[in-house]
Parts: sequence; structure tokens; C-alpha cells
Amino acid sequence: MQATITSKGQVTVPKAVRDKLNLHAGDKLEFIIEDGDGVRVVPVTAPLAKLKGMVPAPPKVVTLDEMDAAVRRAASRQ
Repeated sequence: MQATITSKGQVTVPKAVRDKLNLHAGDKLEFIIEDGDGVRVVPVTAPLAKLKGMVPAPPKVVTLDEMDAAVRRAASRQ
């Protein structure tokens, strides 16, 4: 797959690459220079919606007062 650099140094990312990396307007990319002549392009951010479900829900809901008490207990043991 090829792309052309404009006089301003801009490149249009080919649609197949955008689709594969799920890229949309405004997304950021990181360019990593590798040994030799290679460059790796990696998406920097993922939409928040993609993160949903990565961490399971806690087995029990804890209030702020309970959290504060747990922090105090842990701090008093040190």
C-alpha cells in the first residue's frame, strides 16, 4: 500500500489502514522509528466506549465513608 506526501508533509492514511486500526477524523497516531529503515504507526487513543467492560464491576458497592475508613485503617497499620 502506498501514499504520497504533500508539499506540506501531509499523508492521507489509506482507507484499508484506517479501517484496520479503526481510525476516525481527529484520532492521533504515534510514529515509532525502529532500527534500520522501519517506522511503526500506532493509534495513540482508543474511544472511551471501547474501554467499557474491560474491568469487571465490583462485587459490592462501597460508599465514600467506607472507602475513607479503609484508607484510615491501612494508614494506621504503617
